[in-house]
Amino acid sequence: MRTPFTGVGTALVTPFTKSGALDEAAVTRLARRQIDAGVHFLVPCGTTGETPTLSADERRRVVELVVEAARGQVPVMAGAGGYDTKAVVHLAREMQDAGVQGLLSVTPYYNKPTPEGLFKHFSAVAEATPLPIVLYNVPGRTGCNIDAATLAKLATIPHVVGVKEASGNITQMVEICGAVPPDFIVLSGDDALTLPLMAIGGRGLISVASNAVPAEIAQMVEAAERGDYATARKMHHRLVPLMLGNFIESNPGPVKFAMAAMGLCEETYRLPMVSPRPASQERIIGFLKELGLPVVAGSRV
Repeated sequence: MRTPFTGVGTALVTPFTKSGALDEAAVTRLARRQIDAGVHFLVPCGTTGETPTLSADERRRVVELVVEAARGQVPVMAGAGGYDTKAVVHLAREMQDAGVQGLLSVTPYYNKPTPEGLFKHFSAVAEATPLPIVLYNVPGRTGCNIDAATLAKLATIPHVVGVKEASGNITQMVEICGAVPPDFIVLSGDDALTLPLMAIGGRGLISVASNAVPAEIAQMVEAAERGDYATARKMHHRLVPLMLGNFIESNPGPVKFAMAAMGLCEETYRLPMVSPRPASQERIIGFLKELGLPVVAGSRV
């Protein structure tokens, strides 16, 4: 049996109709596509899902649809983080009621809490729900970094079980893997840094690229898990242009454009997200074609 929330979890995009409404049929279809391709867990309502633009009802509905689509085959880890601890506690309970098996909770953004503030914040969230919690460290977006010493303390909070580490700092990743308990799950938050992290003790990743290429990302991580780094490296080098291409503009613009170009969803965003610039679109189409992925005729560039 796989340890829950190891391997590949896809940070799911949220599909909208051309009118901008939540596309419920596409939410279900995309979730099933991920499971059928072999990903190991699903992560709806993260920032890749444009979650700050969703209403509370829409957020809950997305999670309910993903839980229904998962059919118990893979666990679902819903995003539940934010600036205000009281609001995050309420959201964690909402996600629990929607049927998820775990929570992904980003550090409070903008206010830059101290290590003690982080400890009290995540302790309050953990006291509100029995669900396992994976912390999300992405200082480039939040302005708040969880260093190794702080994470080691946070790991003592009951049912804080892991971290999505997206600092981009390899030295910090090394320190984290050495500081946390052996059963604490360290996941990459950057597709392109997955293999380096797994080589020093990481257990997989929460991926943006797997929205478009779920089977390929799952196979790469599974090769690394079984120690077949020759195969994993080969797949990594093939996929890395797409991995990096997803961030030539702000996420999730590029990946949603790529998925629309593949005919998987409408290319509809909610402001302030907009379509990538024409030059970026051309590059993204090029990445897809290099991988032999289908591009719908008429995809705009």
